Amino acid sequence: MLQIVARRLMVAIPSLIGVVIVTFLLTRVLPGDTASYFAGPAATPAAIAEVKKQLGLDRSLPEQFVSYVVALGQGDLGTSLSTGRPVSTELKARLPASAELTLLALLLSLTIAIPLGIMAAVRQDSWVDHLCRIVTTAGVSLPVFFTGLLFVYAFYFLLGWSPAPLGRLDVFFSPPPERTGFYLIDSLLARDGETFRAALAQLILPTVTLAVFSLAPIARITRASMLSVLSSDFVRTARASGLSGPTVVMTYAFRNALLPVVTTLGMVFSFLLGANVLVEKVFAWPGVGSYAVEALLVSDFAPVQGFVLAMAILYVLINLMIDLLYGLIDPRVKVEG
Repeated sequence: MLQIVARRLMVAIPSLIGVVIVTFLLTRVLPGDTASYFAGPAATPAAIAEVKKQLGLDRSLPEQFVSYVVALGQGDLGTSLSTGRPVSTELKARLPASAELTLLALLLSLTIAIPLGIMAAVRQDSWVDHLCRIVTTAGVSLPVFFTGLLFVYAFYFLLGWSPAPLGRLDVFFSPPPERTGFYLIDSLLARDGETFRAALAQLILPTVTLAVFSLAPIARITRASMLSVLSSDFVRTARASGLSGPTVVMTYAFRNALLPVVTTLGMVFSFLLGANVLVEKVFAWPGVGSYAVEALLVSDFAPVQGFVLAMAILYVLINLMIDLLYGLIDPRVKVEG
């Protein structure tokens, strides 16, 4: 097991190096002049040149890149020019908000998509199968930001069922004592039921928005994989042996159909990391996605580079977990480097 982990991490190192290089170059070709923005609209050319010198932007790209890599090797992601705080500190403070939203959305989509895909395959061409097709088509077709805006308009503006989409908590509540950074967990640990309900109310709409986006591919691949397995000889043999329908479907068919679902799960999680950026802007969610967008708008390089690098590392870890899950689901699968 340790050899597999070490092998996968070694393979991921060139990818991370590529991410660092590409992100550095892309941030340098973005439109806009960082020095002019932070020097102010009334700044003279001499003042702008002085700001460039302070930021190190007067040096050549190779020199800037070497300085960035040296700082990165020391664990320094740079300092945000917008907030004046270290990028690592900002990411650490904002990551729990994004993680709570993403994980809850993924859990909700799994709770709906997998049973829906199984029932659609077992009852092919029934109303459940047609419902699965409608849901998956809607989830793939509707842009995630449009779905979020639609939910806000319907449930907040028209019906008034949802609180204002203005962050993780209503203005009348204070955050619970921080232990994990997840408001739901921290409020439960503090035995604060009111804060828990307030945090849950703020989470519902953005969570459902992301869940609609992510359940479509999961339900579709679950249905397709189950249809393939249900037509196999060993499933027909299990049925001919007199085993009950639920036993055949869950014990034999679903376990053999699980590997494609797990593979899709890793892809969906990576898609959610990108969709999170749009959802956080729609719902004013103080996560890493909105932080990166705000920095991008003012050509603040360090937060954008730190965000992309953090997401790349997270993606590598997710794929490593998926590879390890293969062996647990089916011991016949050997993960090779």
